[in-house]
Amino acid sequence: MQPQIDSRHLTQPHSMIATQLADRGVSIVPNAIPSELGMALWREVTELDDAQFQAAKIGRQRLEQHNRFTRTDSICWIHGTSAPCIAWLAWTESLRQTLNRELFMGLFSFESHYAHYRPGDFYKRHLDAFRGEANRLVSVVLYLNPGWQPDDGGELVLYPRDGEIHEPIKVTPSFGTLVCFLSEEFPHEVLPAKRDRYSIAGWFRVNTSTASRVDPPR
Repeated sequence: MQPQIDSRHLTQPHSMIATQLADRGVSIVPNAIPSELGMALWREVTELDDAQFQAAKIGRQRLEQHNRFTRTDSICWIHGTSAPCIAWLAWTESLRQTLNRELFMGLFSFESHYAHYRPGDFYKRHLDAFRGEANRLVSVVLYLNPGWQPDDGGELVLYPRDGEIHEPIKVTPSFGTLVCFLSEEFPHEVLPAKRDRYSIAGWFRVNTSTASRVDPPR
């Protein structure tokens, strides 16, 4: 039986994340979540059966397709059926409320999945959302890799926004590090690693439901 996690007492650096998003469009926070929750999520993802993962696709809905030239990771969607996932979704819900209150973003919902990159796996440069064409506004990545060393590889690379002259930002996937960035503005990629690399990838979304279409579709 998994231990219960009391999400009411989780550390919440949410206002700092909001400030960094407003200033730079990206926020990188080491040890963003309590180690208790991080370890519970790490134990869960590493104990999942291989059959619970699926090869990741690119594109959305009818345009989804496998493309091993673009990405080679595997994913397992989070539905909030375990104590760690319930606590994680409670933490992100609190973040959603903070971002809406402080930045007036109109975020409506959140979706996320576990991601497993085996040694050598990658995800080439891409955008999570194209401006004006999607409803993902803020991308979220939480790393679940205890003892990760810089020479293990697997960095997330965030490229500058159009018109800005800056060096790309490289983020080591160290345990507990949380990265948030504006989905429409930062092309990014995941470099190959030398060992198994685990994370949670998620997106805050706006609501684009219509009379004939319910969104989000999952």
